[in-house]
Amino acid sequence: MPRPLIGVCAAVESASYGVWKDESAVLLPLSYARAIHGAGGMVAMLPPDRRASEDPAELLDKLDALVLAGGADIDAESQGVVPHPETVGTNPDRDRFEIALALGALDRGIPVLGVCRGMQVLNVACGGTLDQHIPERLGHERHRPLPGSWAEHDVRIEPGSLAAAAAGTEHLTVKSHHHQGVDRIGESLTPSAWAADDESVEAVESSDGDFVLGVLWHPEEDAADAIIPTLVSTASG
Repeated sequence: MPRPLIGVCAAVESASYGVWKDESAVLLPLSYARAIHGAGGMVAMLPPDRRASEDPAELLDKLDALVLAGGADIDAESQGVVPHPETVGTNPDRDRFEIALALGALDRGIPVLGVCRGMQVLNVACGGTLDQHIPERLGHERHRPLPGSWAEHDVRIEPGSLAAAAAGTEHLTVKSHHHQGVDRIGESLTPSAWAADDESVEAVESSDGDFVLGVLWHPEEDAADAIIPTLVSTASG
């Protein structure tokens, strides 16, 4: 049986390597590929593509599943709201591309997994909005304690939900690094996991039965997390 092709949206960041100094580069943590390859899938990195932003059909025709990966903050204009001072490092081209892919995948019934920023993209694509700086509401920085470091916290998952089925459990200790979260939940989505300590929403999923799942943590960073293997298995079907 051929391996399913999983498209993973990639960041565009400045990087230095070899003879390239502060060069714009397409970046994706290797942990995504390791998780997908380990589950029996193939990976296609998807940098922003302006033609696909206008019409994603040609690209989506080639994919068996879509992963909206982590990365920089989503531009406030993508949500039609005023930017918060803490909303930085945005890339409107990436936002437009990933929102178009998300909407196209939803229309086609292609399995979709949103990871951290990707969960936020999924929510915005479905008409929701973001809390642009959750420490102001929560009163703590435990979801992003230090630059360049993972936070670890417990998550409780709704019994019987897609998130619980994908994770294979209703309780997880997860790795996260974010300062944004969901505010108004998008149409056709429902929350299905919450941080155990502060009850902030940690997962959203489709309410129509398709494999459409967004998680605010990083399953690719935990070899024991079953969410990416479940996505690949679903794509194989």
